[in-house]
Amino acid sequence: MAELKEARVPDIGGHDDVPVIELLVKPGDTVAKDQGLVTLESDKATMEVPSPFAGVVKDVKVKLGDTVSEGGLVAIIEVAEAAASEAPPAPTPAPVKPAPAPEPPKPAPAPAAPVESGAPVPALAPVAEPGQPGIPPMRFEADAVLPAKVPYASPAVRLFARELGVDLGQVAGTERGGRIGKEDVQKFVKAALAGGVAAPVASAGGGSGLNLIPWPKVDFAKFGAIEIRPLTRIQKISGANLARNWAMIPHVTQHDAADITELEALRAALNNENAKAIAAGKSGKVTMLAFLIKACVAALQKFPTFNASLEGDNLVLKQYFHIGFAADTPNGLVVPVLRDADQKGVMEIAREMGELAALARDGKLKPEQMQGGCFTISSLGGIGGTAFTPIINAPEVAILGVSKSETKPVWDGKAFQPRLMLPLSLSYDHRVIDGAAAARFTSYLGQLLADLRRAML
Repeated sequence: MAELKEARVPDIGGHDDVPVIELLVKPGDTVAKDQGLVTLESDKATMEVPSPFAGVVKDVKVKLGDTVSEGGLVAIIEVAEAAASEAPPAPTPAPVKPAPAPEPPKPAPAPAAPVESGAPVPALAPVAEPGQPGIPPMRFEADAVLPAKVPYASPAVRLFARELGVDLGQVAGTERGGRIGKEDVQKFVKAALAGGVAAPVASAGGGSGLNLIPWPKVDFAKFGAIEIRPLTRIQKISGANLARNWAMIPHVTQHDAADITELEALRAALNNENAKAIAAGKSGKVTMLAFLIKACVAALQKFPTFNASLEGDNLVLKQYFHIGFAADTPNGLVVPVLRDADQKGVMEIAREMGELAALARDGKLKPEQMQGGCFTISSLGGIGGTAFTPIINAPEVAILGVSKSETKPVWDGKAFQPRLMLPLSLSYDHRVIDGAAAARFTSYLGQLLADLRRAML
């Protein structure tokens, strides 16, 4: 005898209203336990909802484009009686609160019109909202006129708006019933940064910031053939974050170079010794980035201010060492986080880093695998370049950029010797770190890379 059971959305890292981008089964399909039913795509990761039991799909309760949250019903599965008795009970979904009705029409402040070039931009008062990590938020408020009711938006959108410092009361919702979506928040921030909305950017000291003229409107097609290519989801999300970080953090970049001649020889030797294990997939190939992570941990331990976050008037000094590294994927850059790097050796770091990079390329990183970073490394060594200015990944206070190593003549006191030199570009938050501290950090990091035995001292 068979029993009909519900397949629901498991824990998806606290995300709500995650879109369904792919249906993996249809009614009548036979599924195994843990087989994927549908594919979801959050802001930075793609994940499958697995079937909690084996059986036959009787009905699929979602369609492409629907949004689901933890506990949401995905499918009805007919399970054999024996299998049903062994299967764990399905989680009981939380009671669903009725969606608030759209606010009835009433007089409201007119939306800010694009400012014509040369026209004065009205000064608006920034509203401070304490408690945000890393940097004080910016909120956009017109003449202190606030809506009488709480803006209609999901918890995920509210969190996204708080991260960007946006007052949802000033954002117009374009989804059904006037609901505010993430795209609405992104458009508002882009308009503010481009000057379409007069919005000051708050600084750490509470002062006003940028009053920008409108972004130029150009009909590019009249000059020649063009192609319109939509931004990827990752580009849309990261673009707003990068604009905020660049505008609100006073960046300074310290450039230096490290002699990695002996370290490169060690790296090549380790890979030669483990060639069979690497070919069999039992061991990861050691890259220079693995050594860099280990050296950065030692430098962060010596200079704890770099392993911190600015929160209002306080500096949060972290006692853990989670290192993020920028990974290039077909959809854009993402930053997986390697946890507890201080407790791992170079070989373990290399293996875990390879696994995270593979998940990033496949778009299968979980939200928790991109959270909690203390310090980020952006390596362009495999591509080229001599130096660059990486943008700090808030709420961190520093990021290390690495360019392509190059053999150069270096004076040893008696003669020029060929040495393999690695360019380092350290961007830091000048509110927390001064130039002398940054120079000491990169100098010590260079000493470690030249001789990693110093990390044991």
